[in-house]
Amino acid sequence: MKKIMVTLALILIASTVNAKNLHHERWYQDRWCQGKGKTEVRMPDNTRCDCVTATHAIEFDFSKKWYEAVGQSLYYSLQTGKRAGIALIVETKKDRKYWIRMNSTIKHFELPIDTWMIQP
Repeated sequence: MKKIMVTLALILIASTVNAKNLHHERWYQDRWCQGKGKTEVRMPDNTRCDCVTATHAIEFDFSKKWYEAVGQSLYYSLQTGKRAGIALIVETKKDRKYWIRMNSTIKHFELPIDTWMIQP
């Protein structure tokens, strides 16, 4: 019973986090990637990269999840042989702090990741 309650609480929290966003991640992904590459590209291990262009494997994520995007972009780069990229969705001025955190981390550790700020 305790496991069920914890699971329900996590689902509720996850659904309220998405409710605060202006658009779904896929909305941003489709608009940005259109004409530049392909969306939802299946990798050899059945994971999916959000956008693959001629030069980049790009992970899209909302600003608060920047740290997840770093790992995912590097992994998709490994899978494709393309340069890693992160398209960070920054919907508000308050979210800009995550853009700074992400780019500071990438710069400090000299990670081979290109970044783009995506705004509504």
